Amino acid sequence: MVIPIFRIFDMEKVHSFYINYLGFKKDWEHQYSENMPVYIQVSLNDAVIHLSEHYGDASPGGAIRIKIKDLKSFHSLLVEKQYPYSNPAIEKTPWGTSELTVIDPFSNRIIFYEELE
Repeated sequence: MVIPIFRIFDMEKVHSFYINYLGFKKDWEHQYSENMPVYIQVSLNDAVIHLSEHYGDASPGGAIRIKIKDLKSFHSLLVEKQYPYSNPAIEKTPWGTSELTVIDPFSNRIIFYEELE
């Protein structure tokens, strides 16, 4: 299993975006001490992402693709939440997928996709 790491800077924004908006669950969180950076794992279905405040773990602006079933329903769920910082749309690609791109508060892109039949 490959687990991507995204750089983050603010746990409140992580919770608002990943947990409340996208529907990921927080699997675990690690912090050496109160004033040290946080490292957490979030997951949605089979997709797992590590989010790190640690300098050098990753650079902001990364991108990943997550295959998802029923992209249309997932999109509807996001629209209902009326998240003020994102309004993604589904796009059909020339390579035979439907895709929904969201950008987290730290400039990381998550492309949810499903293959067209």
